[in-house]
Amino acid sequence: MGAALAEERLVSVDSHVHFTDEWVKARLRKPMHAVWDEANAKAEVHAAKVLRGGQKQLELEDFVDPEAARDPGHFTPEGKLAAMDRDGVFAEVIFPELAGAKIVNPALMGDDWKEVFRGYNEAMADFASHDPKRLMTAYQLPLYDIDFAVEEVERLARDKQARCVQLTPFPADLGLPDVYHERYEPLWKIIEETGLTVLNHLDLKKELWDVFRRDPTPQKGIFTGLAWAPLAEAICMWILTGTLEKYPKMKVLFVEPGLGWLPWFFQALLDPRMHQHYEFPGVKRPPSETFKAQCGATFMYEPQGLKACYDYFGPDCLYWSTDFPHPATCWPNSRSQVVSQFAEAGIPQADRVKITSGNAMRTFGLG
Repeated sequence: MGAALAEERLVSVDSHVHFTDEWVKARLRKPMHAVWDEANAKAEVHAAKVLRGGQKQLELEDFVDPEAARDPGHFTPEGKLAAMDRDGVFAEVIFPELAGAKIVNPALMGDDWKEVFRGYNEAMADFASHDPKRLMTAYQLPLYDIDFAVEEVERLARDKQARCVQLTPFPADLGLPDVYHERYEPLWKIIEETGLTVLNHLDLKKELWDVFRRDPTPQKGIFTGLAWAPLAEAICMWILTGTLEKYPKMKVLFVEPGLGWLPWFFQALLDPRMHQHYEFPGVKRPPSETFKAQCGATFMYEPQGLKACYDYFGPDCLYWSTDFPHPATCWPNSRSQVVSQFAEAGIPQADRVKITSGNAMRTFGLG
């Protein structure tokens, strides 16, 4: 298995990079520098007073691997490519450590937000331009203004070789309708037409900050262990509202959800409801079939969960990742961990190749 793996092109569908303030501001007009800085300051005040309730922020060491976080691959495109080469990884989907939409919005920037948002995506595009095939930046899309979001999809697909876009999994936290609402129809249509993949990355739902404030443990271990659970809501909103069936060419990947709960969730809760007294207008097939056809989930090291998902869904909707530079990362030992994890899960080589390479190569057009 090890010899065969050496010839395979591993693709990580979840990796991170830290775009510094300087990197972003270099892509903005000078008058927008102050807008960026002021929005960051306002966001931190809100986080400290409202979200954390006056409690201290977690230390960097609590949510990154120290070696990986200090590596140039966390900061620069040249460093990222070198870190990938060291790890034996061909390509990565790259998420910013801080999502632009967290700061670049009308509430914090007023009428300047669109210009800054486009500049933020330019910062991501410049990073990817060093090797657009290997560095697949997860471009941000705002949901505040659908016409603007449509323009961004068209621009990114046309000019930036975009392969994927990141959307919040929780529009309601922004005071917006959920994904089934008619206001999103132009956006879902253009995403479907351009063939871009939608990414719903693990995120902190607003209500989870109440757990942070109540969590008495030193590193907020209760709070940090619960972020996966709200993604169940996002999955239901995409599937049980009939939204994905309405746009059959659309693909949504759930990034960093954890795998072990997914077979139980579909087998015990979602699929049976199609045969009970619940009504789901627009839903014509079992939810698990939609998940297999139009969705997917990423994972790091989770051999038991991987085995459970593989047995229930099959190999075609599972996507391997390094999660560089976070604590669960397998960097710089990804190849050896791939061998050990898939052997432990009892998954044959052909399907291991699909999960660590083939699925992503197909989904993101890397062939």
